[in-house]
Amino acid sequence: MIFIRPATPEDLDQLVQLASMTGFGLSTLPPDKEYLEKRLHEVNQSFAELMSGGKGQTFLFVMIEGEQVIGTCGIVTGAGGAMPFYAYRIDTMHVESTVLKICKAIRVLNLVDHYEKCCEIGSLFLRPDHAGKGLRGLGRLLSSSRFLFMAEHLEAFESVVIAEMRGVVDECGQSAFWESLGRHFFDVDFPKADYLSMKNKTFVSELMPRHPIYLPLLPAEAQTVIGHVHEKTVPALSLLQSEGFEPTNMVDIFEAGPIVRCAKEEVFTVRESRRSTIAKVTSGEPANTRCLLSNTQREFRACLGSIEEVINGEVRISHQVASALRVKKGDWIRHAPIPSSKRHMLHSSTGVK
Repeated sequence: MIFIRPATPEDLDQLVQLASMTGFGLSTLPPDKEYLEKRLHEVNQSFAELMSGGKGQTFLFVMIEGEQVIGTCGIVTGAGGAMPFYAYRIDTMHVESTVLKICKAIRVLNLVDHYEKCCEIGSLFLRPDHAGKGLRGLGRLLSSSRFLFMAEHLEAFESVVIAEMRGVVDECGQSAFWESLGRHFFDVDFPKADYLSMKNKTFVSELMPRHPIYLPLLPAEAQTVIGHVHEKTVPALSLLQSEGFEPTNMVDIFEAGPIVRCAKEEVFTVRESRRSTIAKVTSGEPANTRCLLSNTQREFRACLGSIEEVINGEVRISHQVASALRVKKGDWIRHAPIPSSKRHMLHSSTGVK
């Protein structure tokens, strides 16, 4: 049975292989063994800190089929606080000429180097041969498993959750937005700049323009992609829409992908999840509607499965689910309904659709 668990240093080689499939623009999962090894070490420390009563800072999860890593997802705490945060805020300036009898609303980009302290989700990737319809909702499990973990450790995460969505980048790694703006200040192409930003964001504060950027001065092809997501990121955005994430007036500084947000306790899976005790483990799967499931133990596990509610809020689960979650009769599990993909729609002037 396919399930989610925390990433460990032993996953390094498989993560490097998985990262080689991501293409351009997913900067938090580069095919860089040294970087991923360091990140796994930090992830290991974060889980240990959380289980010892601390908060931890970076959490990475992997999706497992058999012995194979087929997907990843992550959470980072302290974004905009201890961790540097840079984005462009889209503002509107109103200008008027009494002589020409003209009144215009002009959109501008303002660089911001702070954000209300929040946690950030990211590193969402599923092997291409496992993505798409008809594959048991693996994308949903991958995305929403983070929120089951968050619900179980609510106090460890800031009150606002954000996600920087991958923007429009072509198959050669070129970004029309970056080529029209950022390249003039950094003299490197988009893949290089995006990669460097994961290792050290100092160069951003040193070289990025501090004055407003008037959007009408950018080429039409650059204006067009602002606030739009990469075609392969559309499903990920749709999953977050169904969880209640909404657009902001902020975009990524590199390829202008949209930044979405949701109050932590208003995330659908966080809000609707609840704990139940396992009354019985059955040989067959209950016929009830499938839902998102996780254990409540130190070694986090999550999967898709069905439960049958019995008296006093207790539930029945299958042997298959019990094995995936490493639970037994009498243990607690957390469960949540699967959000409807049509329950929330995004629309904004930044081009998020």
